[in-house]
Amino acid sequence: MEKKYFAPSELIINADGSVFHLHLKPENLADKVILVGDPGRVALVASHFENIECEASNREFRAITGTFRGKRITVLSTGIGCDNIDIVVNELDALANIDFKTRTAKETLRQLTFVRIGTCGGLQPYTPVGTYIASAKSIGFDGLLNFYAGRNQASDLTFEAEFKKQVGWDLQMGNPYVACADKELLDRIASDDMVRGVTIACGGFFGPQGRELRLPLQDPKLNEKIENFSYNNMQVTNFEMESSALAGLATLMGHKAVTVCMVIANRLAKEANASYKNTIDGLIEKVLERI
Repeated sequence: MEKKYFAPSELIINADGSVFHLHLKPENLADKVILVGDPGRVALVASHFENIECEASNREFRAITGTFRGKRITVLSTGIGCDNIDIVVNELDALANIDFKTRTAKETLRQLTFVRIGTCGGLQPYTPVGTYIASAKSIGFDGLLNFYAGRNQASDLTFEAEFKKQVGWDLQMGNPYVACADKELLDRIASDDMVRGVTIACGGFFGPQGRELRLPLQDPKLNEKIENFSYNNMQVTNFEMESSALAGLATLMGHKAVTVCMVIANRLAKEANASYKNTIDGLIEKVLERI
C-alpha cells in the first residue's frame, strides 16, 4: 500500500526545517510536553530545568526544551482557545510522526505525553479559589472534534447524551462532545491534592461562559443548569477553554493527555484572584515531579 504523501499546502515546513507555526524542528521535541497558555509562563516552568537544550518562538507560541531531574521535557505556550490547540497538537504530532524529508508517516509512531497547566473558573462549592482540578472528562462547547473522523470513537457518547438532555441543549450553539483524559496519566498526575472533575471547554470567555456585559445571553439560565447537572456521581466542576480539544485530539492520535488547572475565580461565590501568577508555581512543581 502506497504511503500517504502530505503536500506542502497541508504540512507547511519552514526553510530551516521547522514546522510552520511552532518553529520547532523534529529533534527539538521531547516525549513529555507541558502546555501552558501564557508565553510568559514558559520561562517560569523552564526555570526549574537543570539545563536548557533549545528555544523557539513565533507569535504566541514559545517553546523551551530542557531537562528536569533527568526527564527531557518540552514546555510550550499555546495561546488561548481550542483553535490554537488544534494547531499545536497537529504540529507536535507531525514533528513526532511524519518524516519531514519524505512527507510521509513514519513506520513506528511515537507516543507523546501532554499535560496542560492552566487556570479556570470553579463552578461548585467544593472548588473554591486556589483548588487544583484535573479534568477526567472535558465537555467541548468548541465543536473542534466534530470536524475529524472518529469523533464518536473519541467521545463518551452516553455522558454527552445525558448532558444535552439535562441542560436542554440548543443545537444552535453547536454539538458538544465529551473527551476523556488518559487514565494512566490522570492517575499519575492527579494525586489526593487535586479534585478530579468534569471540565467544560468554552469557545469564548464572556458569553460562552455565561458572562454578560453589554450583549445579552442566548440562554441566561445555562450556567445554572450546568451547575445542577449530575450523572454517575459526576458534576461539572470548572470552565476553561482548551481541555476538550487536547484530550480529544490526543485520543485520536494515540497520545496521552490531561489538563490540570488552578481555580482563579469561583462563579458561585463570585470571588476571583487576579494575582494568581504568584501562586501557580506550586502546581507547576507538582506536574514536573509527576509527568
